Amino acid sequence: MQGMARIVSACLIVCLSLPGWAEGAGAAAGGSKGPSVKLPGAAFVALETINPDHIRWHVRYLSHDLLEGRGTGQRGGDLAAEYIATQFAEYGLKPAGDHGTYVQRVPFVGITPLPETMFSLSPKQGETMTLRPLDEYVAYDQTQQPQSEVDADVVFVGYGIEAPEYGWDDYKGTDVRGKVLLMLVNEPPSDDPKFFKAKALTYYGRWTYKYEEAARKGAVGVLLVHQTQMASYPWDVVRSSNSGEKSALKVEGPALKVASWIQFEVASRLASASGMNLSKMLQDAQKREFHPVSLGAKLRAHMVSKVRNFESSNIVAVLPGSDRKLADEAVLYTAHYDHLGVRADMPGDNIFNGADDNATGCAILLELARAFASSAAKPRRSILFAAVTGEEQGLLGSEYLGKHPPVAAGKISLDLNYDDVKPLGAPEQVEVSGAERTTFYPSVEATAKEFRLAIRPDARPEAGHYYRSDHFSLARVGIPSFSISEGPKFKGHPESWGLDQEREYVEKHYHQPSDEYHADMDFVGDSAMARFGFALGFEAASLPKLIGWQKGDEFEAARDKSQQ
Repeated sequence: MQGMARIVSACLIVCLSLPGWAEGAGAAAGGSKGPSVKLPGAAFVALETINPDHIRWHVRYLSHDLLEGRGTGQRGGDLAAEYIATQFAEYGLKPAGDHGTYVQRVPFVGITPLPETMFSLSPKQGETMTLRPLDEYVAYDQTQQPQSEVDADVVFVGYGIEAPEYGWDDYKGTDVRGKVLLMLVNEPPSDDPKFFKAKALTYYGRWTYKYEEAARKGAVGVLLVHQTQMASYPWDVVRSSNSGEKSALKVEGPALKVASWIQFEVASRLASASGMNLSKMLQDAQKREFHPVSLGAKLRAHMVSKVRNFESSNIVAVLPGSDRKLADEAVLYTAHYDHLGVRADMPGDNIFNGADDNATGCAILLELARAFASSAAKPRRSILFAAVTGEEQGLLGSEYLGKHPPVAAGKISLDLNYDDVKPLGAPEQVEVSGAERTTFYPSVEATAKEFRLAIRPDARPEAGHYYRSDHFSLARVGIPSFSISEGPKFKGHPESWGLDQEREYVEKHYHQPSDEYHADMDFVGDSAMARFGFALGFEAASLPKLIGWQKGDEFEAARDKSQQ
């Protein structure tokens, strides 16, 4: 009875201190009939120590000018990594990186296209089209060689998708080895949730998948046709995202000599000069019976690149599980610490501090690590904490972590990721897009209810946000994964206020030097998201079985493979 009294007492303390915690949270001690927040009393006490000011102090430091925007492989990024490793050590967490350290070294290659690059399309009829870089095309050589030559036939492959679970195959067994593939972004339009998930974008619609699939099939290049409506962003985003150096992990396996985008108008001219009509080609590509079509045109490219090898670090720590039988399994928390560094060619303030993106997520990760380490009650499974690098370069640090996890992927029950959790006050909503794809979702729903947080669905599923943050790298190797963030409804404000804050941030501060720390930031919401994640992670680490994907999910096969 004394143990139960302590649990109830701890519950009451938390109920009084947590913004949005349900009045009936005491049921979590044993009275709930369904899934619920299941924490021992000592864990509730640890949860209660999660403090907005702790998060504030980390954000202030990590986004300070002294850290020079935390660029990947740069001095400021290395300082941030050392700071995070030092915090993990101070909390008493054990190192889970290379050779008994907190550091997992990540090998990178930086690729910068040089002006000597030549890029032209020679159609069946008419003159050769020599394209202007950035205005008409962008292209990178993924082989990571200083020079590559391409003189290859162009084949239109529709959306460039082979998805047997949807009965869709744009390739139809066509040998595309040595070819350059002209293809569309996105995926076949649908209102059927059983066919490419209706309007929600799957990974098949992402440009990264299209490059990867083409390389697997032996193609030497890809020409992605840009159309604002299909891509969900204008050409200016393509231009800015593909100018200057781009980083990648060291190449393993097949790679494209030309990974490129071309303007819609360029593709239209190429089709016309090849005796075809691009509008009709787009219509044909939406049909299941579509077959690849050779345009009778060639891409001739002389790719010249500056190649730079460098290293950065993931910082990884572990809290060992209390159950000897389950301690070799784990729950993982992730957040990326890198940002965009310094733009030497920019006048005025040229430090991209990244306060919201993603000093906030790192600060939450550190506060979770401290709270777990301080808890007198330890979860049965181990808890991993990973601050990853290279997110802004294409989720590269988390990709490396997924391929080289400190605990086998098949034994990691769940990844909870934090990315850009804006300090706007007490939230009344939570966004956990992707959680519904896992067997853990009933617990997520129950926990959100007890925190009095309404789960807000993805407002723009067609944009494919699930595939644009670090949790996706872990999902790809089979680990059930999703990010935790606030919805736009905050206490004392209508939802429209939160949407206005998000819109202003995207238009004026996202990936700009003005994403800076300010003393009037309200970190109550960040601490609420940390507490919510603490409750979810502790429960996941204490379940009898590992979490999985819902039957038929696109990552189910990867999960099965990881557990064989």
